[in-house]
Amino acid sequence: MTTLPGGNTTSETIIGLDIGGTKTHGIKIVGGTVVEDRLAGSSNTQNVSIATAALNLSLLLGGLDAANAAHIYAGAGGMDTDNDKAELRRLISPQAPGTNITIVHDTRLILAAAGADTGIAVIAGTGSAAWGVTGDGREARAGGWGYLLGDEGSGYWLGREAVRHSLHRTNLGLPDDELTAGLLDSCGLGSAEELIRLFHGNKDRTYWADKSRLVFDCARRGNPASRKLVDQAGRSLAEQALQVAARLRMQGPVVLGGGLGLNQPALQESFTNYLTNHGITDVQVLGTAPVFGVMHLAEEAVLAAP
Repeated sequence: MTTLPGGNTTSETIIGLDIGGTKTHGIKIVGGTVVEDRLAGSSNTQNVSIATAALNLSLLLGGLDAANAAHIYAGAGGMDTDNDKAELRRLISPQAPGTNITIVHDTRLILAAAGADTGIAVIAGTGSAAWGVTGDGREARAGGWGYLLGDEGSGYWLGREAVRHSLHRTNLGLPDDELTAGLLDSCGLGSAEELIRLFHGNKDRTYWADKSRLVFDCARRGNPASRKLVDQAGRSLAEQALQVAARLRMQGPVVLGGGLGLNQPALQESFTNYLTNHGITDVQVLGTAPVFGVMHLAEEAVLAAP
């Protein structure tokens, strides 16, 4: 069991969900202590079908005994409108009838997990986005448009760029480099041209996001193209943070989270260096899973209550 920091805890049962593009992370909190910690497949309908999302939520919330919880806090990507939130609420509600449900954008979980009430959160996972909030409640965001329109610096973006890199080398008549060879081996293909059909086939975006690991592995071994891609990913994420900082006229803190943000030092270094070079030095890498920010959100709700 994990006891979360903070003095304004409640004895009520709280369920926290972090709904990512690859997985859904759920925790059960009682009196400020995490008593259950479970994972399921993605329940984000931008990545999986409604039926799959409902099934994964059913399995996860059932295992957490969410029907007996007082409150559910769910963070998910793509929660940009009231309609987005209503759709997710409709998927959660059958598993916890009568339970209060609060839905936020997943970047808000990152800031909360860092114990911050104000600042800028950047998520680098299957997708990417930045969100910030000031002390007087002003908010701004950048990115988070989804893989067809953006998600620069994300796992999907890196996987797609690895494919583009491989096809470009073929166009130039160059032999396969380490990144292309690794990508083809991972996909079970014999030539770069075969990537075209595979990419436009039925593989979902999590499949290509998973290929980002090849980019990081090759970058660690010194492959120039991979190192360039990782550096560009970090700079793209930093640019999103800078856009939010400019709109909110704030200098941080900036907190980097998400699967890539937490686990890829080269990405962290590029991200931090770019922000430092642009005058933002209060940069943190989230040291825990974003879902643990749920307790901070719950404490904020207690303080805000009349």
